Amino acid sequence: MQNKIKFPNGFLWGGAMAANQCEGAYLEDGKGLGTVDLLPLGKERFAISEGKISKYECDNQKYYPSHNAIDFYHRYKEDIALMAEMGFKCFRFSIAWSRIFPCGDDITPNEQGLKFYDNVFDECKKYGIEPVVTLCHFDVPVELMKKYGSWKNRKMVELFNKYCETVFKRYRDKVTYWITFNEINMVLHLPFVAAGVSTDGIQNDEQIKYTAAYHQLLASANAVKIGRNINPSFKIGCMLASGQTYPYTCAPEDVWEAMQKDRESYSLTDVQIRGEFPSFLLNQLAEKQIKLPILEGDKEILKNNTVDYIAISYYASRLTSADKAMIQEITGGNVFATLKNPHLKRSEWGWQIDPLGLRITLNSIYDRYQIPIFIVENGLGAEDLPDKNGAIEDDYRIEYLREHIKALSDAICDGVPVIGYTAWGCIDLVSASTGEMKKRYGMVYVDLDDKGNGTANRIKKKSFNWYKKVIESNGTEL
Repeated sequence: MQNKIKFPNGFLWGGAMAANQCEGAYLEDGKGLGTVDLLPLGKERFAISEGKISKYECDNQKYYPSHNAIDFYHRYKEDIALMAEMGFKCFRFSIAWSRIFPCGDDITPNEQGLKFYDNVFDECKKYGIEPVVTLCHFDVPVELMKKYGSWKNRKMVELFNKYCETVFKRYRDKVTYWITFNEINMVLHLPFVAAGVSTDGIQNDEQIKYTAAYHQLLASANAVKIGRNINPSFKIGCMLASGQTYPYTCAPEDVWEAMQKDRESYSLTDVQIRGEFPSFLLNQLAEKQIKLPILEGDKEILKNNTVDYIAISYYASRLTSADKAMIQEITGGNVFATLKNPHLKRSEWGWQIDPLGLRITLNSIYDRYQIPIFIVENGLGAEDLPDKNGAIEDDYRIEYLREHIKALSDAICDGVPVIGYTAWGCIDLVSASTGEMKKRYGMVYVDLDDKGNGTANRIKKKSFNWYKKVIESNGTEL
């Protein structure tokens, strides 16, 4: 199938993974325990992620998927070779903070951890693959939770920025594209996962969430300043978990509700891009008697150190209504609960499939910010089952990616500047939300089940060669 719209020369095609979902080796070579290492497989996982259950230790009664994951730590050469075979121009992944500073406040960094990422970057360079590096992808050293209460404490800004300075200096000639925090708006929805913060037993949990969010925003701005001083050629971005919210009807109340939902999603990103808090958020916080811990000089730091681009994840649009009786029609999504849209199909996990929503979202974001956009997560989670010959015919994934890439090309034609596109979980990895392996996103199958049983062998799916052709043709052959 031919696509009429050409992607710009130098467009960064690739894939994305996160350290805590792929590396494994969770305590190997000096690594410390990270927050996601405390998330078990099973019913407790989401409640802990939301911060509703306090968790500081692992136990031997549960299975912890991140501990072994897909063993990228030992198999990164094999995995990056597969990415190169697909023709990747870039690879988005994260550095595990707890691999560099095992306790988070160590005096000196862990050299073995630094060397691992040296090796990963060198392997990427060998194939001409541009690293796109997230500094904090749902990864807080557990010791910082115990000692300081994590991002509730302003001390975290100093410690995070020490970590940033360490990796910026170490990899100044190996990395150009950086992202400070993965999906920063998730701190308001999954405070434990996004910030190592539990609200268990705390009455005013919103005060805690916004305090943590404020400290992350300040740390992000400081990171931009530090990075630019170390290498002015760095491109440093923020990241938003995106997806346009539609009103269920044309009733003004529904339209207003949808607008409020989108404003909430954008509110933290507004600070990272515009350099100040939006007035609607300040008014809402004042009404709720929530006080941001702003100190002298903070506003100047936020204002003077805005980002170069916005990275987004997009899996689905959202749907809302002012009619509370509609709540029974809720379906699954990327953490965000949403009403069932009767015009959309849904994945096996209830996530609504809306390619046109990507075009709408991209245009809305660019209308708001007028800076380049980088799509760093998009994909379909599905239970891929090998046939009797061991082949994985994932035509449903090809269809999903094809339609979203078409929508992306339409948005570029609309005038939206998009840097690149990295399909999420390009090699099967542990699902962040459920901890399952059977919820697969990749073009490469990893032979492991939900409990980590299997050979961990990598097997190319049908989508592997399809995506290879997409990249070879720069998006014209879909």
